[in-house]
Amino acid sequence: MTRATVTKGSGNVFRDLGFSEERSAELILKSSLLQALQETIKGHGWKQVEAAAQLGIDQAKVSKLLAGQMAGFSIERLVHLLSLLGQDVEVTVRKASRGKRRGTVRTRINRRLSKLSA
Repeated sequence: MTRATVTKGSGNVFRDLGFSEERSAELILKSSLLQALQETIKGHGWKQVEAAAQLGIDQAKVSKLLAGQMAGFSIERLVHLLSLLGQDVEVTVRKASRGKRRGTVRTRINRRLSKLSA
């Protein structure tokens, strides 16, 4: 039996997959917004058709969002869709930590999203 080689991740799965620093930062933000959108829809208990009506998009696009497909959805569009569902989206910009040449992109989702009532 051979042993598998395990490599410790950098903390940024997209960078570990070979995406550039800029693209991985964008993908982190998009995936977090997508997760918040999914949790909001699920928290309301909506079927895809109901979510589509709330968002003003067709059911096929809701299906893609719920399946985690980010292609075709910009950061701006995801933020807009979240606002249509009554979610506040907050972006904070601050100086990078001392000694860091580049800043980092982090996201935080309020876990109460999944406990919404319809």
